[in-house]
Amino acid sequence: MKLIRFGESGNEKPGLILDDGRRVDASACAEDFDEQFLGDGGLDKLRGWITSGGAAGAPEIPADTRLGSPLARPSKLLCIGLNFKDHAAETNTPLPEEPVLFSKATSALTGPNDDIIIPKGSEQTDWEVEIAVVISKRANYISEAEAPGHIAGYVLHNDVSERSFQKDRGGQWVKGKSADSFAPLGPFLATPDEIADVDSLRMWLEVNGETMQDGNTSNLIFKIPHIVSYLSQFMSLLPGDIISTGTPAGVGMGMNPPRFLKAGDVVELGIDGLGSSKQNVVAYSP
Repeated sequence: MKLIRFGESGNEKPGLILDDGRRVDASACAEDFDEQFLGDGGLDKLRGWITSGGAAGAPEIPADTRLGSPLARPSKLLCIGLNFKDHAAETNTPLPEEPVLFSKATSALTGPNDDIIIPKGSEQTDWEVEIAVVISKRANYISEAEAPGHIAGYVLHNDVSERSFQKDRGGQWVKGKSADSFAPLGPFLATPDEIADVDSLRMWLEVNGETMQDGNTSNLIFKIPHIVSYLSQFMSLLPGDIISTGTPAGVGMGMNPPRFLKAGDVVELGIDGLGSSKQNVVAYSP
């Protein structure tokens, strides 16, 4: 299944992309795609609704309708840093012995095609194409073998970052990761059955039509089951929690000279099986 949320920001409704490409309203089956939906077995109910023919007769969503984040604001938006060898190399950072963990504020979540807003005072806003995994049920102290049973699906994520805020302002990376609009997510959440091999997906990102990143999930240092198991040793992972798993080489910070986003730029990115997204970059306006 491919789950979407659509409508005006703050008033999104749940929807589906059907096998024939039609986008339909799933409000008859779910109030929203959130922690409660996933925790109450919502994915199974949704499959049953589709099988029974409910989706076939559901209202279609107009083609020009805005898509929001495919998940309502979760309890946590966690990220793994330096999880590609080439990205670690371009930032002159040793390979991590354990997953590097940081968080983004969930208020950073936006729709896949919403604007990226350069924060007030920013001169180093950067891009990062990533595959994110969504948790389906509570996970505590689970093994790698158990991890797939706790995964609701996968989603495209642009881990937008302000490098000076991240590196020069003291404290944790979260400062450079959490501005409004810094987590464009989607266009859809793909359940695991939609993805033939999550460890072999091309991932790419362009700025103004120029390819900046061209990587593959096969090059993740720490694979998704390990990441989910690892994080569950330190905290409860709850239904709907999002874990973004790292970016390949090609970020602006790693270029010589460094290159960062400015108002008027256009960022496009995608991952095999997870669709693509496009964000216009705009300046902060009070």
